[in-house]
Amino acid sequence: MWYWLFKHVLLGPVLRALGRPEIEGLDHVPRTGPVIVAANHLAVIDSLYLALVLPRRVTFLAKQEYFTGTGLRGRFQRWFFSATGQVPVDRTGGSAAADALAAATRILEAGGVWAIHPEGTRSPDGRIYRGRTGTLRVAMATGAPVIPVVLSGTDRVNPRGSRLPRFGKVRISFGTPRYYLPAEQHHTARTATDELMRDLATRAGRHYVDQYATTFR
Repeated sequence: MWYWLFKHVLLGPVLRALGRPEIEGLDHVPRTGPVIVAANHLAVIDSLYLALVLPRRVTFLAKQEYFTGTGLRGRFQRWFFSATGQVPVDRTGGSAAADALAAATRILEAGGVWAIHPEGTRSPDGRIYRGRTGTLRVAMATGAPVIPVVLSGTDRVNPRGSRLPRFGKVRISFGTPRYYLPAEQHHTARTATDELMRDLATRAGRHYVDQYATTFR
């Protein structure tokens, strides 16, 4: 209930007013069945705009710290992420990557939509960086189609270091679905990931950087 309330009443109208989102290719997203939405990452607010424009409920893997914080802010984050059905994942320790992929697989096996930013962190300069292979490994294991998504303008609405959002123009372009066979019958996950990220860069008209983006807060 809270997911749809936030989307249509509490938060969605604000996001629409701020970014006036322009959407292209939404018809490429299957109406039913498991789907992986793989998008470039410019701003914290990216996930909110993806949830806003996709007609189906979207699940992200949220870092566990969002569910364990203290104080007023910590309690609000815990309530918000829990109420909207996001899945906590421990990103520390040796089994962190395996646990995250297992959680994503469960979402897809239940016929859901899993959204992910393969870069793993926000781009520090707007360019598109090398992607982590987990997205394609899950796609190859489950058979779920991957929808490449290009976001632009979210970094103007939600600039890095700014506490308050600004007015801007957000564009979200959905590409055609990509289907992958198991890794031993097709590309390796690394090769397929590189191809996906280069395609996102080409479609976005941005430079591709063949190295991982530096994590920042």
